[in-house]
Amino acid sequence: MNDQDLLRYSRHILLDEIGIEGQEKILAAHVVIVGAGGLGSAAAPYIAAAGVRKITLIDHDVVDLTNLQRQIMHRTDSVGLLKVNSGKTMLEQLNPDLTVEAITEKATHVLMDQVLPTATVVLDCTDNFTTRHLINAACVKHKVPLVSGAAIRFDGQLTVVDPHANNQPCYACLFPPDQQFNEVQCSTMGVFSPLVGIIGTMQAAQALQIIVGIGKTLTGQLLLWDGRNSKAETIQIEKRKDCPVCSANSKV
Repeated sequence: MNDQDLLRYSRHILLDEIGIEGQEKILAAHVVIVGAGGLGSAAAPYIAAAGVRKITLIDHDVVDLTNLQRQIMHRTDSVGLLKVNSGKTMLEQLNPDLTVEAITEKATHVLMDQVLPTATVVLDCTDNFTTRHLINAACVKHKVPLVSGAAIRFDGQLTVVDPHANNQPCYACLFPPDQQFNEVQCSTMGVFSPLVGIIGTMQAAQALQIIVGIGKTLTGQLLLWDGRNSKAETIQIEKRKDCPVCSANSKV
């Protein structure tokens, strides 16, 4: 780190749990964020501000006026622009030492295979089970930690998948891929504006904890946030012996 870095990140360096060594880990990290909507808009700026030098931002959508109620990475004059390009502009203005790789594609197995080999951690900021399962399988395959978040109406969820821990569950242990779930979307169900900020910033915090190695993450746990009453509940997740993704007999 140079003198400018020492000053810019001094409040991190003052923390015994981070210090210079931890901040150097943050600077060297590559964070992949899938989804540049509400959750991604909350998580990505804190990842950038913390000092991560490379962010890969993946989203195929464009900014819509209805997004601006909660997707704080985008502005009114961003309407009609690709979300990854709008996000790239905002993040690189926030931290000029950051490089944002903007990928305007849907997440696919091929894309994940291209991106994940150099990733330190992945943030799943998407809004549907199909994509979440795809990202989970790719992270298990490439042994990259995953921070998965979800938010709808007033309710949020957060969990961490650590493929390096053989005895810990993955996302498919919690939500089996062969089960049918009713997809609910903000466009029909609504979402409380600060909710995506709460869950998204918690995703950023979990990612930074993983990068530096601070404390205990939500690996093997599901955090449920009740935005109506400002209450959190954490439940344990058991690893499924027959999980098609992370069990000993899986083909991933």
